Amino acid sequence: MTVEETVATGRRKTAVASVRLRSGTGQVDINGRAIDVYFPLELQRKTIFSPFETLGGKDRYDLVIRVKGGGIEAQAVAIRLGLARALVENDENLRHEFKSHGYLTRDPRKKERKKYGRAGARKRFQFSKR
Repeated sequence: MTVEETVATGRRKTAVASVRLRSGTGQVDINGRAIDVYFPLELQRKTIFSPFETLGGKDRYDLVIRVKGGGIEAQAVAIRLGLARALVENDENLRHEFKSHGYLTRDPRKKERKKYGRAGARKRFQFSKR
């Protein structure tokens, strides 16, 4: 028995998510835990499943997700990107719809590095005239 699955990667800040999409009954496994344990807030779960809202087929797929790095919000957005990419790989007709909703756009913003001679990335040390 061969299980056809699609694997896609999503990133946000320093969070990296690997999403495996299989046909199934709607089970979601994130780092070996249930989704409501890993993401306790309804808003985070809504962010992750927003590509399914346009599709309407949340119960048709099983998701096995591995995510690391970043914070909990960045991980949720990284999973959303990976999920959208996996769904587009399955069905190319979804690309235009997902692109218009912004699900296929990788957020390029990252933390700017601290520079020498500065208190932070751009902040300066306190100036004293006397």
